Amino acid sequence: MIKVAFCDDDMSVLDELKGLLNRYCKKRHQEIECAAFYSSLELLAEIEKGVRYDILFLDVILPNENGISIAKEIRQYDSVVKIIFLTSSSEFAIQSYTVGAYFYQMKPIWEENFFRLMDSAISECRKEEQNSLILRCKSGITRIDLSRLEYCEVLGRTLLFHMENGSVLEGTGSMDKLYVQLSQYENFVRPHRSFLINMEYITKISHKAITMENLAEIPIPHGKCCEIKNLYLEYAFDRKQVFIS
Repeated sequence: MIKVAFCDDDMSVLDELKGLLNRYCKKRHQEIECAAFYSSLELLAEIEKGVRYDILFLDVILPNENGISIAKEIRQYDSVVKIIFLTSSSEFAIQSYTVGAYFYQMKPIWEENFFRLMDSAISECRKEEQNSLILRCKSGITRIDLSRLEYCEVLGRTLLFHMENGSVLEGTGSMDKLYVQLSQYENFVRPHRSFLINMEYITKISHKAITMENLAEIPIPHGKCCEIKNLYLEYAFDRKQVFIS
């Protein structure tokens, strides 16, 4: 379910936004979870606890601290949420995009504009969900593009996600649960209990190891080589790739 949050120090604006969302849900036949915050500190406290929102409507002019600064703090915990700034001034429009703002909307926000923004943001959220994984890591909440995930390994209770650009993201969890979660994607295979790999990045399969594009060698358990080669061949031919033995 899509989760939306509103943050504004004007209670009448919050009521207006909640009313717009209710009308949107009825007309679009959507089920959306909503949270409203009168204080930016309350919003930050929830995000710091690990609560995740898909879309955030955030007022720019807030007591003590402007919305741009609040967004910078939010980005330390969540690089995924789509932030839509609401303001009666265009003063911070350029700055808003330094924190990855999705949109900068002038007040008052009319129903037509609200519906258009929600349609666009929800469509983008669902498009990203189709081939991505939300990861809670040390740096906060981030979205992993699965097409860029080369392989994952588990060390103790730590999952290490090795990306194609050489970066490594750390998360906590179970490799078994991750494997079940990614089983719907045909390009992922688990050759070893401690590794889950993306077959798009395989460069070589030998009797003892799989060599990835980043030159990492993933061990193959004894007697499993033929099974893995067959899985890779099937995947390669389905993708109409040329395989040279």
